[in-house]
Amino acid sequence: MAHTEEALSAHCREILSLIGEDPEREGLQKTPLRMARALQTLTRGYEQDPVAVIRSAQFEETYDQMVIVRDIPFYSLCEHHLLPFYGKAHIAYIPNGTITGLSKLARVVDILSHRLQVQERLTMQIKDSIEEALHPQGVIVVLEASHLCMQMRGIEKPGSITTTSAFSGAFKAAKTRDEFLALISHRNG
Repeated sequence: MAHTEEALSAHCREILSLIGEDPEREGLQKTPLRMARALQTLTRGYEQDPVAVIRSAQFEETYDQMVIVRDIPFYSLCEHHLLPFYGKAHIAYIPNGTITGLSKLARVVDILSHRLQVQERLTMQIKDSIEEALHPQGVIVVLEASHLCMQMRGIEKPGSITTTSAFSGAFKAAKTRDEFLALISHRNG
């Protein structure tokens, strides 16, 4: 890990020089190391298996109604510009004899968002991980996010929100999907 940090730091130093900065300037002397450590933190999801995390807390249970965890905060880096996008994930699944610890759903969001991403792929990967680990009757994932690549550069439209969804199984039925959407749209006062 230290070798990776040193290599990243050297490249970050070079980036500072290439944009016209002096990496020896007092305010920038430690910046290459800080950038390297930040990149390691922001991409730590490559070191973890989301399916294994879910499977680490699986329990047999006959419950067969929706299990919903909503408003899970996430932060990711857009793979196109390496700028952050962030927002909330809403997840539901209908068990098929097996449940997982609720925190494991949030953990899956954390792992997969700590990789270079696009929101569409992130949405699908969360759904696919839950499906692979639990084999539920259905899964639905909705992500709502703000993209700094869209707000700070290019079209420069602050305040815009991108929503993506992925669903399978029982959530293909409009009635089940609508119930989930009604439940996540209910906000506490």
